[in-house]
Amino acid sequence: MTVRLDAISLVVSDMAASLSFYRLLGLDVPADADTAPHVEAVLPSGVRVLWDTEEVIRSYDPSWTRPNGGERIGLAFLCESPAAVDALHDELVAAGHRTHLAPWDAVWGQRYAVVLDPDGMGVSLFAAA
Repeated sequence: MTVRLDAISLVVSDMAASLSFYRLLGLDVPADADTAPHVEAVLPSGVRVLWDTEEVIRSYDPSWTRPNGGERIGLAFLCESPAAVDALHDELVAAGHRTHLAPWDAVWGQRYAVVLDPDGMGVSLFAAA
């Protein structure tokens, strides 16, 4: 049996806010999806990104609780240049999202920044320096 990563699933408290954030990162999400309880977008690689509201998760797992105190998984978006990292960071912040780590030149040779999505998950932006 061959197994492959097919989807990355995000549990969100506000679907419209989350989709707006990920649209700014270039994900092709249908405009009419903001009020849906479950949304899917297919990336160019074929991997799907799934969004489910907290209510959907609780509908089949009543004991589910919102994580507290840190992340177990992170998303990282490759940008075309160091200037693009700065520009995308600034666009996300101007749209009302919070910076976790402002753009900097990382010791591992990348321009790097981390912005928090609407549920507080760190999303990395990076490019070769």
